[in-house]
Amino acid sequence: MELHFYLTISACLFTLGTIAIFWRNNLIAILMGVELVLNASGLNFVAFSKYTSASLHGQIFALFIIVIAAAEAAVALALVLRFYQSSSSVDVETANKLRH
Repeated sequence: MELHFYLTISACLFTLGTIAIFWRNNLIAILMGVELVLNASGLNFVAFSKYTSASLHGQIFALFIIVIAAAEAAVALALVLRFYQSSSSVDVETANKLRH
């Protein structure tokens, strides 16, 4: 497969992730969108590393992205569970009401 196939898949993942982030009212769907964006960037790093040089820099960056995404998911899901315990909802509008 050539580079443009990877970039097309990555662009689709990034687009789906940003759509999920901006158009969803559910906190879990927003977290899934963030994960899609992170996976798209990791795919770009690996694809460019494969086709531009023989070094492993892209794979190392992708590994860091996976570690950061796992830590982000753990912390965010803990916050979502705590929010659900206090408000019995994972709706973003309910979260905005907590500010007042």
